[in-house]
Amino acid sequence: MKKALVIAIDGPAAAGKGTLARRLAAALGLPYLDTGLLYRAVGRRMIDAGLDPATHPADDQARGIRLADLERDDLRVPEVDRAASLVAAQQAVRAILVDTQRNFAIAGGGVLDGRDIGTVIFPDATVKLFVTASTQARARRRWEQMAPDLEAPDRAARIAEVEAQLQARDDADASRAVAPLRAADDAVWIDTDDMTADEVLDEALRIVRQRTGDLKTG
Repeated sequence: MKKALVIAIDGPAAAGKGTLARRLAAALGLPYLDTGLLYRAVGRRMIDAGLDPATHPADDQARGIRLADLERDDLRVPEVDRAASLVAAQQAVRAILVDTQRNFAIAGGGVLDGRDIGTVIFPDATVKLFVTASTQARARRRWEQMAPDLEAPDRAARIAEVEAQLQARDDADASRAVAPLRAADDAVWIDTDDMTADEVLDEALRIVRQRTGDLKTG
């Protein structure tokens, strides 16, 4: 029986891994899971319950998470950025969500993006990619996603604020004791600073082809 094709995509926030993962999954006919949304959904539930994940365990909220929770439209805001990073540092939360992530792709394959997919969740993934970009480029992209006015007079200052937030998130994710953000030893790096989304997809497809010999998933 042919092993299911699992593609693990890791990297820091706003590097483009989510865009790549969605498009790659569509190109290959594979299911897609943004695993970071699991932690965002847990963080969102903590906020809604009036609990600070810096001082309260998030076990109960993590156990109650369902894939439908990932469809909320209030998961990509600064307060959830902080909460997601804090709950992701809780070992009990990560243990609860490991099975959710593995069960998603273990039978039929899939594309998963996050921060520990290639190192913890699927260390034997068929293809591992680490998608990165400079903090400046990521801050600009994130601000443009959120900004109602791209020509705002305080644009530079607002982007600088986002850059500081992203750097703090990077530092927290890379230094946490449980499943820190890092590239798997056998991951292929893609630096998206000077690449369009189409170029990133083409490069990823080239890597998949190189690793598998073709683009068939069945």
